[in-house]
Amino acid sequence: MESGHPYRADSGLRRGNSSRIFSSNAAADHQFFSPSSQGQDDDEEALKWAALEKLPTYDRLRKGILTTSTGEASEVEVQNLGFQERKNLVERLVNVAEEDNEKFLLKLRNRIDRVGIHVPTIEVRFEHLNVEAEAYVGSRALPTFFNFSINMLEGFLNYLHILSSRKKHLWILKDVSGIIKPSRMTLLLGPPSSGKTTLLLALAGKLDHALKFSGRVTYNGHEMDEFVPQRTAAYISQHDLHIGEMTVRETLAFSARCQGVGTRYDMLAELSRREKEAGIKPDPDIDVFMKAAATEGQETSVVTDYIIKVLGLEVCADTVVGDEMLRGISGGQKKRVTTGEMLVGPANALFMDEISTGLDSSTTYHIVNSVKQYVHIFEGTALISLLQPAPETYDLFDDIILLSDGEIVYQGPRENALLFFEYMGFTCPARKGVADFLQEVTSIKDQMQYWARRDVPYRFITVKEFAVAFQSFHEGRRLENELGVPFDKSKSHPAALTSKKYGVNTRELCKACFSREFLLMKRNSFVYIFKFSQLTIMAVIAMTLFLRTEMHRDSVPDGGIYVGAMFFIVVVIMFNGMAEIALTLVKLPVFFKHRDLLFFPAWTYALPTWILKIPITFIEVAIMVFITYFVIGFDPSVGRLFKQYLVLLFTNQMASGLFRGIAAVGRSMVVANTIGSFVLLLLFALGGFVLSRDNIKKWWIWGYWTSPMMYAQNAVVVNEFLGKSWSHVLPYSMEPLGVEILKSRGFFTEAYWYWLAVAALFGFTLLYNLLYILALAFLNPLGKPQQAGLSEEPQSNKVGRMGEATHLMNPGSSSSLHTRAESIDEIGRSKSSRFTCNKQSGVILPFEPHSITFDKVMYAVDMPQEMKSHGVHEDKLVLLKGVSGAFRPGVLTALMGISGAGKTTMMDVLAGRKTGGYIEGNITISGYPKKQETFARISGYCEQTDIHSPHITVYESLLYSAWLRLPTEVDTETRKIFVEEVMELVELNPLRQALVGLPGVNGLSTEQRKRLTIAVELVANPSIIFMDEPTSGLDARAAAIVMRTVRNTVDTGRTVVCTIHQPSIDIFEAFDELQLFLLKRGGEEIYVGPLGRHSCHLIKYFEGIEGVNKIKDGYNPATWMLEVTGAAEEIALGVDFAEIYRSSELYRRNRALIKDLSTPAPCSKDLHFSTRYSRSFFTQCLACLWKQHWSYWRNPPYTAVRFLTTTLIGVIFGTMFWDIGSKITKRQDLFNAMGSMYAAVLFLGVQNAASVQPVVAVERTVFYRERAAGMYSALPYALAQVLIELPYVFVQAAVYGVIVYSMIGFAWTFPKFFWYLYFMYFTLLYFTFYGMMTVSVSPNHQIASIISAAFYGIWNVFSGYVIPQSRMPVWWRWNSWICPVFWTLNGLVSSQFGDMKDRLETGETVDQFVRAYFNFKHDFLGPVASVIFGFTVLFAITFAICIKLFNFQKR
Repeated sequence: MESGHPYRADSGLRRGNSSRIFSSNAAADHQFFSPSSQGQDDDEEALKWAALEKLPTYDRLRKGILTTSTGEASEVEVQNLGFQERKNLVERLVNVAEEDNEKFLLKLRNRIDRVGIHVPTIEVRFEHLNVEAEAYVGSRALPTFFNFSINMLEGFLNYLHILSSRKKHLWILKDVSGIIKPSRMTLLLGPPSSGKTTLLLALAGKLDHALKFSGRVTYNGHEMDEFVPQRTAAYISQHDLHIGEMTVRETLAFSARCQGVGTRYDMLAELSRREKEAGIKPDPDIDVFMKAAATEGQETSVVTDYIIKVLGLEVCADTVVGDEMLRGISGGQKKRVTTGEMLVGPANALFMDEISTGLDSSTTYHIVNSVKQYVHIFEGTALISLLQPAPETYDLFDDIILLSDGEIVYQGPRENALLFFEYMGFTCPARKGVADFLQEVTSIKDQMQYWARRDVPYRFITVKEFAVAFQSFHEGRRLENELGVPFDKSKSHPAALTSKKYGVNTRELCKACFSREFLLMKRNSFVYIFKFSQLTIMAVIAMTLFLRTEMHRDSVPDGGIYVGAMFFIVVVIMFNGMAEIALTLVKLPVFFKHRDLLFFPAWTYALPTWILKIPITFIEVAIMVFITYFVIGFDPSVGRLFKQYLVLLFTNQMASGLFRGIAAVGRSMVVANTIGSFVLLLLFALGGFVLSRDNIKKWWIWGYWTSPMMYAQNAVVVNEFLGKSWSHVLPYSMEPLGVEILKSRGFFTEAYWYWLAVAALFGFTLLYNLLYILALAFLNPLGKPQQAGLSEEPQSNKVGRMGEATHLMNPGSSSSLHTRAESIDEIGRSKSSRFTCNKQSGVILPFEPHSITFDKVMYAVDMPQEMKSHGVHEDKLVLLKGVSGAFRPGVLTALMGISGAGKTTMMDVLAGRKTGGYIEGNITISGYPKKQETFARISGYCEQTDIHSPHITVYESLLYSAWLRLPTEVDTETRKIFVEEVMELVELNPLRQALVGLPGVNGLSTEQRKRLTIAVELVANPSIIFMDEPTSGLDARAAAIVMRTVRNTVDTGRTVVCTIHQPSIDIFEAFDELQLFLLKRGGEEIYVGPLGRHSCHLIKYFEGIEGVNKIKDGYNPATWMLEVTGAAEEIALGVDFAEIYRSSELYRRNRALIKDLSTPAPCSKDLHFSTRYSRSFFTQCLACLWKQHWSYWRNPPYTAVRFLTTTLIGVIFGTMFWDIGSKITKRQDLFNAMGSMYAAVLFLGVQNAASVQPVVAVERTVFYRERAAGMYSALPYALAQVLIELPYVFVQAAVYGVIVYSMIGFAWTFPKFFWYLYFMYFTLLYFTFYGMMTVSVSPNHQIASIISAAFYGIWNVFSGYVIPQSRMPVWWRWNSWICPVFWTLNGLVSSQFGDMKDRLETGETVDQFVRAYFNFKHDFLGPVASVIFGFTVLFAITFAICIKLFNFQKR
């Protein structure tokens, strides 16, 4: 929408074409004049307007008359409007969005109609659409290690046509046809998994290419390939993907900047021309608004301010959006940002997918109403899918499309929907929302209760039967007739369809992407400061380790130390680029979204990430070179200093480009890190230092010539050793020492190699950045958003099993408390007549009821910096202003309020889940002060964000929660029965074998995930349950199931507190005794009391306040309540609802109740448990290990990829270092053999550490939730995470060890092979545990990867390979003793060569050289093995301690 910006035509048309598009319409009707031109205008303003009229069209469209805050009219350049001017303008035009938006849009439309311009319209038709997918079902759908391997093999055989595919065909849409008309609001309804999202994507031209698609979609009769559908229509996704560091305003402004103004400019030019001819003077504010909205290339547009106003986002406009680890805006606000991101653009057709998730019914109503105003006034086209539309929201729509099981059951006017179902024999009960009825009437579980023909026995009517019957219904016949007549293309407005791929020219797109990238670099400045600090430390280490006083120029081995110093510097510069992987990946999901919406081409996104970091490269390399060069004692020539600087500059650029390219190709942290390590390994091993050129096998020499590291290494050494310092000739030698050193290590000796290498590095930089751009342009995100495990259970087994409600013991009586009669009746009605419950199911689990009271609770956080910069002077932002209340057993308390009122904040404070901020006030549990440790044992918390381990099934998630949270008295069998019943209750049985997956990536849908969250808490059998928006993201039927569960829970005598955003009438009134806790924005209570039958108490209270509008018949009380208490109403009535409440009788009654419940009952005891956790330490360890086992087994991108790459690296190393272990005749042979060990240890180790980081990071967010719930302490979790790695790493080490040991040709004796395996196994283990440890001390795995990279560099230099320990200055020698890689190389070299008596060409034996040069002794193997084991244990223990001590979750 861009409600208010109708000036749209084909975006390919610019200024010169405006008359062609718009002047062809009806001539202006000159008799209309604007109100301002009919009154007596102010002379000065009239003179200014007259001057403006005389300007050429181009200038006239850039200037307007703006009224300032003092009331003066002044001429302004519209593209230079300041923040305050734009804000004042929008405030004047739309002061209160709910009231003024329609008036404002009508003013805009009247201005256009007055001169006879027609606005473009779009009619979307779809005929015989079929969408089909292929997927594995049952256990084959689970991505286990085994299935991953079989699927790869099967896929290869399918490709060769040797084997046919075992995948099952699944229909998503089946032969659907229909018309979405302009000027009509169309609502898309249907239960989850009915194909709503697929239909919206198909109509918006964004359907996944992996799906089989047939049928046709046309816009105004034009096929999809005749225009650009992604820009003609706006698809608004149900997933909120945004860059967390950007504010709401910046996010929307960037979107507006990229989407451009469409043909607003062309329309405005024609409008201005006609107004000038007719002598019409428009309203100055409307004129400035339209001109500002038609000016492209602005950093912040007036459209952005307008959309922020309409969507109610002003309160958080300058707050960062936030993500999992960065505190930002609320879930409901995030959903509105997702909507606003597309509304700021010029698209004429809107396809909106579940835009109400997380929004209260009042906000949803206002947003849908503003879309309706735009659609009706500007003849827009809108198809909106909503899960739980309230009756008043439902009434805003003109047409309904009801989709079920991929078929259209009804399409036509809203008024006739109920007629069709009455024609089929079903009626909607009174006080039942029509939308809820429509979604339930096709469901086998709910259909029977709506059957109205008492004279005809009920039978289940299938979706197919409904679809066939609709064809003969009068609306169905009318639709068929309309589709039979093709759309007359000549009636299509030339400006309706967009043929230009992007919204603005590439120059503007580049500017937008550059400014956003620069902004993100400023926001992430910590990363760059950290990298500078890291490089400074590395430079200081290098210069003190290779200090010139210790560096001699007397022999070839002396030169070898210089080579080591240069190799170290090159490696540091190379490794420095590896941080690009994390920085690139974190932004990729948002990039893919923007790219697919055609915001910009891939190259305009890629260039800023490359070019803006070039200055940082200059600083990074300067730190390294200028600190180290003269101190190390390199050739003292300024020319050679700058030549080294230049070559390292290109090396840094090449490395950054390479790792960005790898991130874009890998597209996930695990895959990218694996590929990254693998590529680095090849560059490293074939760079000419680890394995000299003379020793590279002929089948690997191509790798040497294509390794950019080889060029960097050669350029640096040639630059150094051909200098004056190395020109002297040693005795008994014919050549300068420098040349001799170059030859001994297999480097080139010609000076031109320096410039050749620089040119090659420049070429590689361009090549890798080109790879990055191509990968961004052509690859799609990994992981399809689909359910990971489809049940193979027959349909007949899936249905009608709601009768067996879980019976939980009421402490007040010895017998179990049955669900009330009406609840049983409600459940009974929902079953098909074929299903009856012939057994009383139920497990009696005792609990103790508790009340919770809170008095004058305040919560504040430090004032965000953005708000301070906008003139706010307070130090603290108060989010809860002294709220008081009491929650009692057996009473459901509904916590309500508009989005941003502080509902989740209040719940977090009461449940003890806040990790930051300032809390004041008293909270008591049954009269005793609340202690979080004991409170966690008796409470459950269903979070708004559904956080679960992604790689285990639904059933396993529940079993795990019950195992750890139910007391030890509950035996295994009882526990399993209880879990089964909770699954029945929440209807999770059909999904029991489905993988949970990651939200928005794969696995369960939003509503399935929500039900799982509730079930996970219910199996804990808590006394007090907090539920944060349990119905958000659910359709009406799923919400009814959830609330039925909540009701059953309340009826057992538990204390239940829910925040509810969008309650339908039947959900809102389903509870006989519901206490409402209503908050207004700012965190103050305005009603705390009973609801009453049909909400009578609530209605009576608010209607008793003077000026409050009375509720209409049939209107949802929840929506009415939020509307009449909104900020706009407070301003209009001049009242403060919080003050009215505080002076009411209701408030005094609540104070008395709080006082009463804050006093402990006689004979009661404070909460006390003999142990902090329900289960013993051993059971906690066992449960955590069980979960980790399944998580690892079903995570092939981590386990299988690691295994495959290890095998591949083993084969590569074996062929690269073929048979070098069997014949040691020269020192270089020993260096090569040691090089193979060094490279393998470093790279396999780094790969293990890097790939484990994202896995631990994902599990850690689950750990935070589970620990807060009191499931286990940190130690069992850490122990399980450590233990599960042991078998996987053992297989990895064994496979690598056997391959490499046999191919390199080491001696086949048991002790030597055992030591080789021992050192490889514990080395890979300590690297893996080190990776886990870095995550435990970092807020996320991106920071962890940067921190860990710093230490890899230090470990590399002190490993004893780059510079042997004997040549290290005495002040650094201690560091090699604490370097784990040094001990690994010590163990590997000592065990293989420490007892070898073969003579070298120099006359000494191998063991003598090893001892003299490296200081490695064979008889020291025992202590070395112990130290390696010690490092492994140290890192594991540090991980456990840090996981226990640090909590990076901010809430």
